[in-house]
Amino acid sequence: MQAITVRDRNAGLAGMSLTDMPYPHATENDVIVRVHAAGFTPGELDWPATWTDRAGRDRTPSVPGHELSGVVVELGYGTTGLSLGQRVFGLADWTRNGALASYTAVEARNLAPLPADIDYTVAAALPISGLTAWQGLFDHGRLTTGQTVLIHGAVGGVGSIAVQLAREAGARVIGTGRTSHQARALALGVDTFIDLQNLEDAEEADVVFDTIGGDTLDRSAALVQAGGTLVSIARPPKVKPKDGRAIFFVVEADRAGLGELATRVRDGRLKPDVGAVYPLADAPAALAHGKTRPGKTIIRVT
Repeated sequence: MQAITVRDRNAGLAGMSLTDMPYPHATENDVIVRVHAAGFTPGELDWPATWTDRAGRDRTPSVPGHELSGVVVELGYGTTGLSLGQRVFGLADWTRNGALASYTAVEARNLAPLPADIDYTVAAALPISGLTAWQGLFDHGRLTTGQTVLIHGAVGGVGSIAVQLAREAGARVIGTGRTSHQARALALGVDTFIDLQNLEDAEEADVVFDTIGGDTLDRSAALVQAGGTLVSIARPPKVKPKDGRAIFFVVEADRAGLGELATRVRDGRLKPDVGAVYPLADAPAALAHGKTRPGKTIIRVT
């Protein structure tokens, strides 16, 4: 089969190439998915799991890309909950070969059924950003109806989904970003937009959801209401709220959460920000320029 591989951790995106790889093996509780569409996160090339397995052994050449949609073509021993020929989407395992390939082996629990009326490209843009937004707002932030949430990077991959989910939950949404992002943020549904340079002008919120890190995260502790929560996906907060919680988390696979997201996409309540779509052969060049384009770049494999 064909796959995009990376061999040199110092080469960055320029080190990606299209190569022939062996067909994957389905271990216990795995499925083999014929990949139809896949997503890629540039930060993957800095993750230790991209280069080594769970035991710390080198596993290059490795296949990146951990968001996928496709069809189940093989079941490993003991696998339950999914069936042959079923449309699925979800997260490929961090320490194994990913989804920028014709086929990939995935733990069944990391996947959810994909409704027939959701396009594969849309589904591939959903798992990491969607689950990160869901877990940040509701599992860690404990956001409820009537509360106020401040979302840094409101037009980004995670932020744009978080804005939509928070609005649907009945929260008041403050979004931040560059001034040039204001129109897009308002279209997504933010009630108030604040330029990051003027962050001190923002009102206090029950939940502050940070997707940026750095100085923005450090300045955010002062914006958390008494008893509120500062949630970050960038790094552990160094400055914590005087009267509240500070949480850093990494997204986890969750079949139930994927199902919640898919339901909202079907109903038109949630729209992932899909950008350009490219064939697998063009993936190295497309992903190298993906940061300069709006929306998430998706690779159509099949």
